Amino acid sequence: MAAKQFTLAEIAKFNDNKKACIIIHNNVYDVTEFLNEHPGGEEVLLEQAGKDGSEAFEDVGHSSDARELMKKYKIGEIVEHERKKTQQKAQPDWSNQQAGEDKDKCVCS
Repeated sequence: MAAKQFTLAEIAKFNDNKKACIIIHNNVYDVTEFLNEHPGGEEVLLEQAGKDGSEAFEDVGHSSDARELMKKYKIGEIVEHERKKTQQKAQPDWSNQQAGEDKDKCVCS
């Protein structure tokens, strides 16, 4: 099933605690039900409501659990011709540690 498509103008209308939608990496999330649960407080979400919050989202450095939780709030995507080119920050990859390497040791150069 294709994701519902929204324009930026449509999302701009959803910017208060009655209906709060945020765009993150061209995906649209209805965070209204999450406002009271957000660990950073509802104000953080309401500041980004109705607009693209990708940069603010990435600046905070959300965990993989937070990214997974977002899936249940996704309601659609921004229409193709209005999409921004965004890039998610890569999660740290700690899997390249050598077997038997002292994990408590910090190598600084």
